[in-house]
Amino acid sequence: MPLESPDSAPLPAFAARARSVGGSPVREILALTERPGVISFAGGLPAPELFDTAGLRAAYDSALAGASSAARALQYSTTEGAPELREAVAARAGRRGLPTTADDVLVTTGSQQALTLVTATLVEPGDTVLVENPTYLAALQCFGMAGARVIPVPCDEQGLLPDALAEIAARERPKLLYTVPTFQNPTGRTLPGARRAEVARVAARLGLWLVEDDPYGDLRYEGAHEPWLAAHPGAEDRTALIGSFSKVMAPGLRLGWLRAPAALRRAAVVAKQAADLHTSTVDQLAAAHYLRAHDLDAHVTRVREAYRSRRDALLAGLGGALPAGSEWNRPQGGMFVWARLPEGYDATALLKSAVAHDVAYVPGAPFFTGTPDPRTLRLSFTTHTPEEIAVGLDRLGSAVESYSPASS
Repeated sequence: MPLESPDSAPLPAFAARARSVGGSPVREILALTERPGVISFAGGLPAPELFDTAGLRAAYDSALAGASSAARALQYSTTEGAPELREAVAARAGRRGLPTTADDVLVTTGSQQALTLVTATLVEPGDTVLVENPTYLAALQCFGMAGARVIPVPCDEQGLLPDALAEIAARERPKLLYTVPTFQNPTGRTLPGARRAEVARVAARLGLWLVEDDPYGDLRYEGAHEPWLAAHPGAEDRTALIGSFSKVMAPGLRLGWLRAPAALRRAAVVAKQAADLHTSTVDQLAAAHYLRAHDLDAHVTRVREAYRSRRDALLAGLGGALPAGSEWNRPQGGMFVWARLPEGYDATALLKSAVAHDVAYVPGAPFFTGTPDPRTLRLSFTTHTPEEIAVGLDRLGSAVESYSPASS
């Protein structure tokens, strides 16, 4: 073991952003609940038994078949992404009512990287960013790492309030609004079309960027698709639309995409070059082969049918599991139900009892900007079968029975 020099100086401190931004409580809870036998409603994890393993294996075989194909798949690639995958993303966006070309698309290493690149491109320390309240936790981490001043926009059960957005934007002069308008994480709520149109008008009138995060939009179980914010008049030249293959193919692929106006996209390409040069070539080509050889929409339909029954199982059992006086919503899609416990309860304190009963969820407090609501919690229904969900809810009910609100 080398000896330390008696006159060695201490190392310089970490950057302020590294000291000020904490780890994700959701990730910490997931680690806590990985032991066998725990039924977890905590993580927004796709059901692994629904992955098209055979189709994806064949897609990788195709990407690596033949010397020239394998040489390309295993080589460095362009920062923008494989042309055939960008074309496939553009075609899917067009079928959803948003005319898009391959040149409009940047492939990213998961949709989280797309958010990071947009933030790196647009946000300087001290800039103001608006978010829904509550909002996606990793977005708060991303903005915190950028040194942004994050301000919440009031919301109701349908999402952010356009009048409040207009008032706050006029007063605070933000750089951007970050929103998950469809099956939001953590609340599962969906912003109605009329509000989307008003948000686009506010952004155009007051001059701010819109960052529209849509990882869950394909997972609709009832009702009609709402047009993306990016498709509304006023939003065309100012919306960064972020999407992902994690929820419809497999999260292990780490494939996301960014559709953005040309100037923003070019700047994001430079930011990506500084981050990782390009997204995995073999994963991109395998995904492109999969999209060419398989009907992804048919696969998503099967996934939706399974997730719909799981959502319904969770909703049917919550009344017996949560304490009397609790409230929860009925999301039309996505992966999450948002609940609120009665007065006197604390979801973080209750979690200790839940884990002791081999069941878990995510307390809502970390998702808030400013003063949190300690009675809220997020439950994900996608990972477990309806039968497992019923067992988990029985355990949650037992945890509630053994928990004393006064102890919180």
